[in-house]
Amino acid sequence: MPEIEDLAIYTDGASRGNPGHAACAYLFVRDGQAVFERSEYLGIATNNTAEYRAVIAALTEAARQTRGPVRVYSDSELVVRQITGVYRVNKEHLRELRNEVLGLAGRFSSTAFVSVRRTDPWIRRADALCNRELDARRCG
Repeated sequence: MPEIEDLAIYTDGASRGNPGHAACAYLFVRDGQAVFERSEYLGIATNNTAEYRAVIAALTEAARQTRGPVRVYSDSELVVRQITGVYRVNKEHLRELRNEVLGLAGRFSSTAFVSVRRTDPWIRRADALCNRELDARRCG
């Protein structure tokens, strides 16, 4: 399996309604170029669940491509702070998702989780992928 240096992963989750029709998306960036992207319809879910599912889907795919270091960027401050232990996770379903993320994170030589603004260009692209996924299913 190839070692990809500093794989940057940008994730986003979206829910039209909370809960509502939801999607997640992620993209891998190397040397300033998007090298892989994917979106997925999730059914009915909350926005926080969609954000976690985006991280899980991204790390699952990244593990197929590398065991090297990864940096996961998300505009969900809540999810990043829960994953990194800054915030406690009070809801059981989010605790289960956090545990899944932490299990996946152990597959890499190092994993960092970084909160970024919604205006980040790669986050905006991930958001557009989520919206395209929801629009394709004619979700409100």
